[in-house]
Amino acid sequence: RCIKSGSPAEFYYCETNSMNTINSVVREDFNLGIVRYQASYEKYFSDLFKDKKLTSETVAEFTYVLLISKNNPLTQREEVCLDDLAEYIEVCHADPYVPSVPMIDVRKSELTEFIDRRIYVYERGTQFAILGTVPDTFMWVSPIPESVLDRYGLVQKKCTNGIGLNKDVLIYSKNYKLTDNDNLFIAELEKVRDKLIKDEKNKKEKYSNEKTV
Repeated sequence: RCIKSGSPAEFYYCETNSMNTINSVVREDFNLGIVRYQASYEKYFSDLFKDKKLTSETVAEFTYVLLISKNNPLTQREEVCLDDLAEYIEVCHADPYVPSVPMIDVRKSELTEFIDRRIYVYERGTQFAILGTVPDTFMWVSPIPESVLDRYGLVQKKCTNGIGLNKDVLIYSKNYKLTDNDNLFIAELEKVRDKLIKDEKNKKEKYSNEKTV
């Protein structure tokens, strides 16, 4: 919607894991990439960005929330904890990856340890469709706009002992000069981030007021 009418433009969008994103930017298959990782892996990624001669800028820091169907029984709970998920199916990304860290350790940090039923899916739209139509599923996600929740019939809930702090980091080659379209994309990204932060703050204030009435 920010592209001027009559202005030529082509955009390619791809969902993949962190390492594929980094390599795609290094090979110049893509101009920009967004890498998501847990804050505990900050050193691994910052060293990797430096080694690959990539500029990195933090877009957002957040704690994962639970994404579930509006028909999921957990929507009726005021608070959700990890133990409440024992009988549910976890929807997750197909191949979480952190350089220099054994895969078994990455899986432990990214997946719910005691869950033994999972559906692995790359593409976000398919993940949302599964969550919306299968009430006994859940997924760990970054905060999501209300418009997307409404579209797929989903609800996001905080978990009292869930996964810790995460980061979304924008990367591009140190030799790459951002174009006008790149800057428009980054501005939109920041606008969505700021709106999510504002909405979350409003929810907290509303909940606090309801508790004190």
